[in-house]
Amino acid sequence: MTPVYNFLFVVYPYICLAVFLLGSLARFDRDQYTWKSDSSQLLRTRGMKWASNLFHAGILFLMAGHTVGMLTPHAVYEHFISAANKQMLAIVAGGVAGTFCFIGLTMLIWRRTTDARIRLTSHRSDLALLWVLWLQLTLGLITLPFSLSHSDGSVMLVLSDWAQRIVTLRPDASALVPLAWPYKVHMVLGMTVFLIFPFTRLVHVWSGLASVFYVLRPYQVVRSRRLHK
Repeated sequence: MTPVYNFLFVVYPYICLAVFLLGSLARFDRDQYTWKSDSSQLLRTRGMKWASNLFHAGILFLMAGHTVGMLTPHAVYEHFISAANKQMLAIVAGGVAGTFCFIGLTMLIWRRTTDARIRLTSHRSDLALLWVLWLQLTLGLITLPFSLSHSDGSVMLVLSDWAQRIVTLRPDASALVPLAWPYKVHMVLGMTVFLIFPFTRLVHVWSGLASVFYVLRPYQVVRSRRLHK
């Protein structure tokens, strides 16, 4: 492996994860007033419902699918589903969710770039982030035909093994060398999204995750004053 290749798939993931976690904590501690989604729905509701719902439903499914699919060891699911069938399931489900997300995101970009009122209130980072996500989705959809040509599940196993080695501090990117270029570019850009995460409006994702614990918390007991008389 070349030094650049070794940096991108062995060292760079840890840089991105460190900035992702520490940067999010630092922003929450120092700039809580900037911790928001900056929604433009109040400025113009036309076209927002379909675009936002398609984008959010698609990207949440993709995030959950990538996390579970990449970080679940093969030994855990091999008794229930083969690697080949799991890869086919990922292709179909990911393809549907990715298409929905792509359509929604394209509509959001069109809305933000063509509506003068929304464009004037948009930060440059907002537009840059949308284009980065759009490119990442495009690369993800491009990988689908390549995955179909390897129906034995080998690609799924290689990618999962690399991700699990990163998480368990045993990095090894040698198995990624034979993979086609869309996979590698998709992976590098995906890690870059984690790198820029704390500096963009994406931080509101943390608030969405925290709301799950809010729903699960015990009910607050409120008693009438009459009970204390």
